[in-house]
Amino acid sequence: MNEKLSQWDQSYYQQGVSEVSDATYDGLRRQYNEWQRCFHPSEKPQPPQLATQGKALHPVAHTGLKKLPDSAAVAQWAKGKTDLWVQPKVDGVAVTLVYQQGRLAKLLSRGDGEKGQDWTEKAKMIPAIPVTLSGPLANSVLQGEVFWKRDNHIQKTMGGINARGKVAGAMMSQSDSALLNELGIFIWAWPDGPADMNLKLDTLAQAGFPLTKIWSTPVSSVETIAMLRESLFTTPLPFVTDGIVVREAIEPAGQYWLPGKATWVMAWKFPPAQQIAEVKGIQFTVGRTGKVAVVLRLNPLQIDDKQVKRVNIGSVKRWQALDIALGDQVMVSLAGQGIPRVDEVVWRVSQRNKPPLPTDKMVTPLSCLFFEVWCREQFIARLAWISSPEVLNINGVSVRTWQQIQQNLNLRHIFSWVTVSQEELLKISGISSARAAHLWQQFSQVRQQPFKQWLIAFGLPLPRAVFTTLPDSQWSQLVARDELSWQKLPGIGAGRAKKLVEFVNHPQISALVVFLAEQGILGFTGQ
Repeated sequence: MNEKLSQWDQSYYQQGVSEVSDATYDGLRRQYNEWQRCFHPSEKPQPPQLATQGKALHPVAHTGLKKLPDSAAVAQWAKGKTDLWVQPKVDGVAVTLVYQQGRLAKLLSRGDGEKGQDWTEKAKMIPAIPVTLSGPLANSVLQGEVFWKRDNHIQKTMGGINARGKVAGAMMSQSDSALLNELGIFIWAWPDGPADMNLKLDTLAQAGFPLTKIWSTPVSSVETIAMLRESLFTTPLPFVTDGIVVREAIEPAGQYWLPGKATWVMAWKFPPAQQIAEVKGIQFTVGRTGKVAVVLRLNPLQIDDKQVKRVNIGSVKRWQALDIALGDQVMVSLAGQGIPRVDEVVWRVSQRNKPPLPTDKMVTPLSCLFFEVWCREQFIARLAWISSPEVLNINGVSVRTWQQIQQNLNLRHIFSWVTVSQEELLKISGISSARAAHLWQQFSQVRQQPFKQWLIAFGLPLPRAVFTTLPDSQWSQLVARDELSWQKLPGIGAGRAKKLVEFVNHPQISALVVFLAEQGILGFTGQ
């Protein structure tokens, strides 16, 4: 993993090329540091390899920001401090601007904090950066963030959009980049500037750096800091952000600034929209139609307000395409309605340990109508489908309930529950007398469901829209149809017609029809 991170560092810091998204890099760097703390607790966390081949010395070192994890840590940091201000942590590339005798003399990349690359020529191509200044800033050193200007960017819903990588690429490119016209500058430090924060902000705004004043807010409590953090996370902004910065107005003299040594400023990042998790297990699930899905069991992680331990990645084919093995690191986010999903595999272990595919038996749309040990999962999935509101609407029956019933009563086929008695349900551990009565009542009422609902329960491969126009009201009418007869129905082609003929004449389907006829279910009698 360290080799991969080093490769990304080299591409990003030396060539201006972002090989992966910011979220992927940050997540893998965080994971690597956790492993370092676990296996080598005496060693300091491995920092990014910031060597940039830069030779230009910063007049004032870049300190960087200590990132605090939560409100408790922020409260501890803020204890005893006064005149605090909150600013957005603008996501871009850190730079030093040096003005001498009213003109921009240098623009330097952050580099390793002490030395960086000279980007002065690129600065002249960025309209947002003033090339001349007067007054107190005519001879000054400023530190800030070159960022990609956006319109109404909402961090919570839009994420980082790889803004940092785009800016770095534009600044380090050997050729002119059209993106330079779309870059802005956010000044977050004026070393040795006025001690009065309001005066500092006013002076910057008058000189052509208005964003600092607009987006700096005085705070006096951790609650206010947390409120502003949430607001900046959800409010439309003119830039991408990845958190907030809290700083004291009073700062040490610039000569005392050192990389990694700032005590007067810290960052509290936003909750990540994506997180990296280790794959601890790979399981296969079988649905009612026999479709096999792959589920990853993960080291638990928190995304937004949801704890994620498992994620369904879909078909076996997709799993094979993603090439996921035990121990791999995957990027996980939340899709619509908070459903976890895998976005990519960010790191693969060298030993590719994968479970074998479930090939003991062939699962198909017509398998597991009758119970067998090997097809328990598909059988239970069929029962759950049958009891759902859109099919037979058996109220109060969950997957867990079907598992209890099957384990205790050994249902022979998918409709055996029709003949289950209240006394049998009472014998099942965990089912109360009231619940047993309710279940038995539900099972009994299902007998009155319309014929077409029972056809849906069978899984008859007929499009839902066609069910409403199907003229048949007896199973015998379905059996009498040949392929040409089926094709007369709307939306039924030759392939579907062949499947329908095979379905209604399948031996196990016929056996189920006989059973329903014996129970007097409307539409199946007289077979």
